[in-house]
Amino acid sequence: MISDPQGTILALFLAFCRIGACVMVLPGFSSARIPQQIRILVAVALSMAILPVLWETIYPKASAGGANYIYLIFTESLIGAMYGMMARLYTLGLQFAGSVISMLIGFSAPGGMDLVEESSETSLTSLITFAGLMILFIMDFHHYVFKALVDSYTVIPFGGHLQMQATLISFTDTLQATTFIMLRLASPFLLYGLMFQFSVGFINKLAPQIPIYFISTPYLLMGGLFMLYLSIAAMISQFSDAFLSVYNGH
Repeated sequence: MISDPQGTILALFLAFCRIGACVMVLPGFSSARIPQQIRILVAVALSMAILPVLWETIYPKASAGGANYIYLIFTESLIGAMYGMMARLYTLGLQFAGSVISMLIGFSAPGGMDLVEESSETSLTSLITFAGLMILFIMDFHHYVFKALVDSYTVIPFGGHLQMQATLISFTDTLQATTFIMLRLASPFLLYGLMFQFSVGFINKLAPQIPIYFISTPYLLMGGLFMLYLSIAAMISQFSDAFLSVYNGH
């Protein structure tokens, strides 16, 4: 029997603030295709699972109540959103790389609904983004995120002051590392697109009477799709392998 039901509920809600804010922005869990009820139930289940582990950390301050409890709600939600957003920035980088690849190989088909988000993307970008997210789930990336959340109670003490400068540094480091990785993944297509466009422009100068655009576009698209066919497995593999180095590094 629970000796202090009110304090237990208050402690559970504070654990839910950190876990729920992370699930709210975490890749995959925050997808518009997942009903909100499912996300809430997942966050509540995770909060109930970690509360016994962190009982001695959360309960003493949560049971006190008072005005400090409002401050704890704000800081815990902010910390959880920070941990989830760093993982989300990494997956958004793959979406950026997919858009760059689509543009460079001439895949300018009208955009359709994204498989994950409520945004308009080309089918090629949706394919690359969904494949990368699926591989991350196969690798149980969410387990590493939730483990980092539990460890965050040691890194960022419960009820302590959140260092905004350190948070911004973590975000900028994540963005920097993500940008370098995505440019590396898209670099073959970048070189291919630049070389092809340069060659086509040179040919157009030599023979301006030929409608070179209508002739070159099918070859540009065919060569780009063939390169993607050969390299998409290595691209998604490198994307998944670099996740832990980017996420755990910050």
